[in-house]
Amino acid sequence: MTDERPEKPLTELRASDADRERVVERLRDAVAEGRLDMEEFEERLEVAYTSKTYAELEPLTRDLPAPGGHHPMPRAAAAPAPVPADGSWASRIGGGGIPASASAAVAVMSSFQRKGTWTVPPRLEAVAFWGSGELDLREANFAEREVVINCIAIMGGIQITVPPGVEVDVRGIGFMGAFDQRDTPGPVVPGAPRVVVTGLAFWGGVEVKVKPPKRPKPLKGGPNLRKEL
Repeated sequence: MTDERPEKPLTELRASDADRERVVERLRDAVAEGRLDMEEFEERLEVAYTSKTYAELEPLTRDLPAPGGHHPMPRAAAAPAPVPADGSWASRIGGGGIPASASAAVAVMSSFQRKGTWTVPPRLEAVAFWGSGELDLREANFAEREVVINCIAIMGGIQITVPPGVEVDVRGIGFMGAFDQRDTPGPVVPGAPRVVVTGLAFWGGVEVKVKPPKRPKPLKGGPNLRKEL
């Protein structure tokens, strides 16, 4: 005797742990892309981990583009000019023609990294929960002269690297954790941006380092190459 019960619609089927993790991963990407704010992310994250069926999971990513999809992108802009020898920051404050990056960087049992040429938004939310993050501002542009980086490090760590001459104001609170600024930026260069670091470190740490920008490597045999007569 065969089982003639009709098959349940897909949305009524039970979701697996792997299904829930796929949804959570898409939500993390959406936060990093600036499509969700932290409040929306936390609400959807809670629903994702408690969902039992596909019907409960599907609405969580319904308004998000498919990962890897093609979306209209802003027209590429020319790379900003490097900081002149006199220390002027005029070419890098205001974005340097490059749109501001996503307003959030999130690592939940993972990691994030922003380095090279990118634009620091007016306020950046950096979250490391059982994870790590790196924000390298040495070659970055700044959307505004003063930017705020709000760090939440819970059993994780965030490292922020700034170039000499930038004004840094660390206001974070450490609870069984620390906000550590070991290096001094030195004299503030006129017109340089101001970076305010705030937030909370709970069983974790936020470290601010000062390092000069990386110098390009000389071409092989470049200045030392001599012509043979």
